[in-house]
Amino acid sequence: MTDTGEERHIRGQGQTKRLTDRELFESRRFSGTAYITVDRDSFTDGELLIAAKTVRSGGLCVFPTETVYGIGADATDSRAAEKIYRAKGRPSDNPLIIHVSSPSETEKYAVTCPLYYRLASQFMPGPLTVIMPKRETIPKTATGGLETVAVRCPSHPIANALIRLAGVPIAAPSANISGRPSATSAEFALRDFAGRADVIIDGGDADFGLESTIVRITGDDSVELLRPGAVTRDALLCVCGEVSVSPGAAGELPADERPVCPGMKYRHYAPSKPLALVRGDMNSRTAFFAEQAKRGGIIICYDEQLPQIGGEAISLGSEKDLLSQGHLLFSALRRADAMPGDRIFANMPPVEDGGGLGLALYNRLIRAAAHTVVTAGPGGSADDVGGGQPVSSR
Repeated sequence: MTDTGEERHIRGQGQTKRLTDRELFESRRFSGTAYITVDRDSFTDGELLIAAKTVRSGGLCVFPTETVYGIGADATDSRAAEKIYRAKGRPSDNPLIIHVSSPSETEKYAVTCPLYYRLASQFMPGPLTVIMPKRETIPKTATGGLETVAVRCPSHPIANALIRLAGVPIAAPSANISGRPSATSAEFALRDFAGRADVIIDGGDADFGLESTIVRITGDDSVELLRPGAVTRDALLCVCGEVSVSPGAAGELPADERPVCPGMKYRHYAPSKPLALVRGDMNSRTAFFAEQAKRGGIIICYDEQLPQIGGEAISLGSEKDLLSQGHLLFSALRRADAMPGDRIFANMPPVEDGGGLGLALYNRLIRAAAHTVVTAGPGGSADDVGGGQPVSSR
């Protein structure tokens, strides 16, 4: 590769160094983790060669996707998959998602069917993950011990190019320490994985901000929605005759039931500070937030509530703009965690949309809050401000 003289960055554990292209690609590590900045709209394959080689040789690479950032490794290498679990502190029975560069690549790793290709034709590359029986090419280490595998083809140009250049499927959960909010920027991923990952690729903020929709094929023309996301139930019904919604999509998975996909069983997406969701009419919630803000509570709210709350409340955008809320949710949770205060409060998202973005937001927030909900009353009162009530929508 020729030296263009363009400067990029490698960072690691509090240190920063400016490097030319040639220095960047000849370097291996900087304080343990290489940090590479790549322009998603204008990059060459050469800029990803170190990252691709890292994956191919069994290392860990954090990379951007259109949903959230992922921490990935060679999905066909059992030891590489084990590194992901160790780096995240992830339970070994929580399956990983396998990322491929094109939908047809799935044939090598899963037993496909016509319905898979109908789904792929409509939604791939994109934020949809499909669960199918696995082939022997994928070790059980990467599937949480299951005989099924979750596969998706990302549309993010950097993610797609990285998989293609690595020449192997990449097993990648979200790039966060297990249980914490997902990383929607390289900055957040760096905080969790400096010194844990070999390479971090900074490709800008994630597009959607919520992890992919996950479905399991249950028949010739039917799927089960296991984790809601940007591909909604209504969108799936344009391809499938039947789309059932798993009880685990909105509620808790029973303790004795094994998770068949990520995000079903364990506490997920949670800040270190306790979070409670607040339900009630808009005026009551706003009054409640204003009262809690006076008491030092950290508030995540909507634009419409900001004037009444005051202080340093964090907005997810308009109450009606679910796309904005999804895009900003995890960064808001991380920002709230860094603010002074002992407890975080957020609006209960709408769940009556039957598998749309409202359910996707609820799915993340109810787990982040450990199913803790308070009901706001007139004048800012609540049924239980101290602890809240664990609830389940099952």
